[in-house]
Amino acid sequence: MNRTDVIVIGAGHNGLVCALLLARAGLSVRVLEEQLVIGGAVRTERPFAKAPGLRTSTGAYLLGLMQPELLQKLGLELPLKRRDPHYFLPTTDTRYLLIGGDESETKRQMCLFFSEQDWTAHVALNQEIAAIRDDIAPTWLQEPLSIEETAERYVRPTLREAFVTLCRGSVGDYLDRFGFESDLLKAMYAVTDGFSGLTGTWNTPGTGMNFLVHNMCRLPGSGGTWMIVEGGMGTITTRLAEAAQQEGVQIETSAAIASIESSLGTATGVNLVDGRTFEANVIVANADPFRMQELAGRDRLPAAFNQRIDGYKRLGTTMKVNLALKKLPVFTCLPSDRGQYGPTIHLLPSEGNIIDHLVKSFADVQAGKLPEFPTIEWYIHTTVDPTLRDEEGNHNSALFVQWVPYQPAGSSWDVEIDRYVKHLLSICDRFAPGTSDSVVDVFALPPPGIEKHFGIRHGHIHHVDNSFGFSDRLPYRTPIAGLYSCSAGTHPAGSVIGSAGHNAAMAVLRDLGKVT
Repeated sequence: MNRTDVIVIGAGHNGLVCALLLARAGLSVRVLEEQLVIGGAVRTERPFAKAPGLRTSTGAYLLGLMQPELLQKLGLELPLKRRDPHYFLPTTDTRYLLIGGDESETKRQMCLFFSEQDWTAHVALNQEIAAIRDDIAPTWLQEPLSIEETAERYVRPTLREAFVTLCRGSVGDYLDRFGFESDLLKAMYAVTDGFSGLTGTWNTPGTGMNFLVHNMCRLPGSGGTWMIVEGGMGTITTRLAEAAQQEGVQIETSAAIASIESSLGTATGVNLVDGRTFEANVIVANADPFRMQELAGRDRLPAAFNQRIDGYKRLGTTMKVNLALKKLPVFTCLPSDRGQYGPTIHLLPSEGNIIDHLVKSFADVQAGKLPEFPTIEWYIHTTVDPTLRDEEGNHNSALFVQWVPYQPAGSSWDVEIDRYVKHLLSICDRFAPGTSDSVVDVFALPPPGIEKHFGIRHGHIHHVDNSFGFSDRLPYRTPIAGLYSCSAGTHPAGSVIGSAGHNAAMAVLRDLGKVT
C-alpha cells in the first residue's frame, strides 16, 4: 500500500500534468500535496470575509502559454474566453488606447493619441515576435538546447540574431529597435511582458527572455492574446486532477514532505511530516527548486548542482492585491463602457520621463523602499466571466503590482500592508475617481504572503526568474538517480504552461525505456 512506481511531490498544474501522463503510460502514481487543496498557485478561491460568495483566481489569473499540442495530448478541454480588447492603457487626461481584434480601430486610436510612427512600430514588433513564436513553438515540448543552438536549429536565418539578442539582452534594447516615439507605449509593452514576475528593469539583461516567454501564446481562438478561464484558474487544475484520478492516480492533500530518501545515489521514497513513509522508484518534484534541494539534502547533491540552484535565487518582487468591488470604476479618459473592463488595464505614470521612472522605481525596490508609483496591471474578470460574481453582484478584481521589495527596509509587510494597499488604490483613483469607495474587501498578497499562501519559496511566482531560458534553466533530471524536477523552474518557463510537467514525464519514460 505504501509503494508506487512514482511519487509526485506537489499538486500544482505541472505536477498534475506529469502524473496524468505517467499514469497513462501504465505506471502507478501517487501525488502528495502539503496544502489543504490542490492547484498550487492555480486556484479559484473565496478569500473575502466581507463578500464570502465571491470567487476569484487568487494567484495565477490568465491562461496564455499552455501549448495547443499539449492540450490535445492531455485531452484537456477548457472553457476559455477571449478578451477583446485585450489591452487598455488609460491616462489621467483624455488619451487612451484599447488594443483588440479590430486593427483599424487600434490604428485610429494609436495615430490619434500617439503617432503614426508608433503604429508602424507596433505592427513591426508584433510581426517579428509572431514569427519567432511560430519558429520556436516546438521547443516548448522538448528537452531544451542552449539559446544559440535553438536559434541555429529552429529559428529562420533572418531572425536568428534578433532571437539570441532578445533572449540574452534587455527588453529596453529590444523595444528601442522598432522606433516607437511614445515612451508610454514602450513602457506598456515592457511592463506586462518584460517585467512580470522578474527581478529586473528596462535595461536589465534577461528581461528580453521574459518578454519572449510572455509572447508565446498560441491558444486556439486567442489571436496571440491571453485568455480568461471560465470558473477561474482552478478550473484547470480541477480538470487535470479529475483526469489523473480516472487513470488511477492517488492524490492526497495535507501530506507535507519532510525529506526525500535516497540510498547510494538513488531516490527510494519520501518521509512525511506526520511520520509516514512512501516508497517509489521515481520521485518527481513539482516543488520549487529550493524546496526540492532542501528535501533531497544539500549534502546528498554535488557541489556544482547546489551552486546552480543557489544561483537561481531571487526574492519575489510581485504583489497581488485581490479585490471585491461593489461597482465598476469609471475612467476619466473613457467614462462610457467600450469594453475597457475585461482587458489588462495598464496603470502607468505619464508625467516626466517614464523610462527613468521605471529604472528609479526598481532601484528603490532593490533598496527596500516601497515605490510611490509602481507599475500596475489591473484586472476585473467578472466582466467577462460573470459566473464568478456573488448574489450581491460584486465584482472580483485584482492589482498585479511590479515591483515591491520582499520586505520593506526597516519595517515589515505586517506594518505596511494596509497603508500601502490604500496608497495603491489612490493610484487607481487618479485614473478612475471613486474606486477606493467601491472596495468591499481586500485579500492582499505581498511576496511573503505569496510564499505562505501558495508554498512558493521566496514568494517568487515563477520559481526561477524567466531571465534564465532554455538549457540555462533547471534540468529535469537531478544528480540523484530517479529524482526529477517538473517545477516551473525548468524549461520552458514559469507561468501556467504545463510543458514542464509534460517534459519531465517524457524524461522519466525515456529513462525507463517506455518511450524512445
